[in-house]
Amino acid sequence: MIPFSILDLSQIAEGSSISDALANSAKMAQGAEAAGYKRYWLAEHHGMPGIASAATAIVIAHVGAATKTIRIGSGGIMLPNHSPLVIAEQFGTLEALNPGRVDLGIGRAPGTDMMTARALRRNMDAGVESFPNDILELQHLLGVPDEGQRILAVPGANSQVPIWLLGSSLYSAQLAAQLGLPYAFASHFAPELLFDALQLYRQHFRPSKALTKPKTMVGVMGVAADSDAEAEYLYTSMQQSFANLRRNVRTPFPRPSYDAVAALTPEENTMIDHMLRYAMVGSPATIEKRLGSFLEQTQADELIISMPIHDIAARLKSVELFAGLPMMQKALF
Repeated sequence: MIPFSILDLSQIAEGSSISDALANSAKMAQGAEAAGYKRYWLAEHHGMPGIASAATAIVIAHVGAATKTIRIGSGGIMLPNHSPLVIAEQFGTLEALNPGRVDLGIGRAPGTDMMTARALRRNMDAGVESFPNDILELQHLLGVPDEGQRILAVPGANSQVPIWLLGSSLYSAQLAAQLGLPYAFASHFAPELLFDALQLYRQHFRPSKALTKPKTMVGVMGVAADSDAEAEYLYTSMQQSFANLRRNVRTPFPRPSYDAVAALTPEENTMIDHMLRYAMVGSPATIEKRLGSFLEQTQADELIISMPIHDIAARLKSVELFAGLPMMQKALF
């Protein structure tokens, strides 16, 4: 048994509004808390009409205000988009508002297209190249200040907000190991290097003040319903969304449609099947068998699930059904 968590993108569903998406994130976090999930993380994406979590720290605060015990945080903040000082202040504020509940997951991808990325950060190359030093600076700003330290994060200093390194590459695995940080692999959409990255991280892990032994989290897409047929129908929304991403078509998160999926090209189907190879779709019995095998193979310490479902009632039902699986360790707050 391992802890389960939720990764939310505050999906703006076709036919609904941004306000609806943010309200649904709060509802989903409340459902996850009641069901015993450990963490509720939100992801930074920009310029996407189907995602409302661009101002990630603000949405985390919104979710924090709607819950009481579940851990909240980012999965993740794309650090090259930001000054480490600003992120330290934002997450120090979140920690002050939600004491002992905040996680800071960070990555180095832009979380958007290149034109928008340039608008977010003026020197893209420098932002990515300075990533390891930015992590160290962020740790320092969130820790105990040195005597006479001139640059202080207020809030932020002394908050000790735990940092997770997120990634889908061997570079991120190596860096997490060198820094002695917990490591979350984005196998929910970039599975290619999952096992190589986990092995590299575990083999090269260096104990740190933050962590004495390796700690891993793996991600899956998840759509649970009462029957396999219902889950597969709900899953067609995510299949359409990935096809739209490949086509560079920006739309709200689509309604489920077998007809739309039937119209996908063979190349699109191959791409979707590859990227979503670890999607857990079906009834609880179907998911239990497949997820059990996945967790056995990865030997991960935690699981995080993204539930890309158009209808909020069906999404909440999926949260409930995943929580009923025997391999979920319920959080005790």
